[in-house]
Amino acid sequence: MSRRTTKALQAALSALHYSGADRLAAPLTRGDGVIFMLHQVMPGARRGFDPNGILKVTPEFLDGVIRQVRDSGFEIIALDDVKARLHRGNSRRKPFAVFTLDDGYKDNRDFAYPVFKRHNAPFTIYVPTAYADGHGELWWLAFEEALRRLPHVDVDCDDVVRSYSLATDAEKGRAFHELYWWLRKIPEERARAVVRDLASKAGFEVSALCRELIMTWDEIRALAQDPLVTIAAHTTNHLALAKLRPEDARREIAESVARVAQELGKPVRHFSYPYGDEGSAGEREFEIARDLGIETAVTTRKGLIRAAHADAMTALPRLSLNGDYQDARYVKVLLSGLPFALRDGVKALVRQVKGGARNDPGRGVNYPASASTR
Repeated sequence: MSRRTTKALQAALSALHYSGADRLAAPLTRGDGVIFMLHQVMPGARRGFDPNGILKVTPEFLDGVIRQVRDSGFEIIALDDVKARLHRGNSRRKPFAVFTLDDGYKDNRDFAYPVFKRHNAPFTIYVPTAYADGHGELWWLAFEEALRRLPHVDVDCDDVVRSYSLATDAEKGRAFHELYWWLRKIPEERARAVVRDLASKAGFEVSALCRELIMTWDEIRALAQDPLVTIAAHTTNHLALAKLRPEDARREIAESVARVAQELGKPVRHFSYPYGDEGSAGEREFEIARDLGIETAVTTRKGLIRAAHADAMTALPRLSLNGDYQDARYVKVLLSGLPFALRDGVKALVRQVKGGARNDPGRGVNYPASASTR
């Protein structure tokens, strides 16, 4: 997502806040619950060149969100309780909130866990098994690190060589944002090969970042001893499942669920689709997850949880808590559900103009891919 788009969204959220429209609409638009999505939680200000900073929030912000969620009348529950909550109906109960974190970063243990513990708030961490094994590829972080270290890069993009000077943070940022979306469009193994080559030229190994940043199985098991913590599956290799053959997508999901269960010594009921946008997970993947008996599976499509999701438990939306929106005003407006009601209203109007669309609970939570879909 461009900085211009981010600023426009921030302005729109601020306008809804200061107009008071979110407060008036909340009783009608808030829905039954929300599943929050985080990645990294760590102290410190963002650096000048920090394109993946969108994936990071501070412990102080997380602390404030938990307080705000409870003050807004939400009950924080474990992911294990979502299915029963939706199937029993939630009309006479408080709306619920669930906190989830993707990838298994060490900072989840070092900085997020103490915050959740202080508030007695349950949370879930989704772990790609190759990451916990120490040989996964956090390619988006490796790409950033390569651009940080190199003075320039030449990248063959579909037989057209793009050259970038990387002398300043602005030049690095431009190169990252132009090349990142090209990397997301091409076959993933090819994209990862490009990043491996850049990392090699920059003098480091891509998997070294995994060993530096991701918890080991021993560390995950130790954290999971606390009943507040749920460990769930996030595939084996963190691949965009929709781009794989059906049998390969199924294997990525099934083997990761089995491996996490083996490492923890208990069944695994929950799953998160890597990247999670429409181009990375769709109806085929939702059906595979259902067929494998997974209780809940989450996407990165933005939205709140509503009663209709009781019939779409493997296609659940989430609300991203990310580095570009660390402001209590934004969280308050998003929790009201008004931005999603406005968005869905526009989409419904467009579909009506185009001839209508079938009633599909998953459709109400779709939105364009953003940089938070790592």
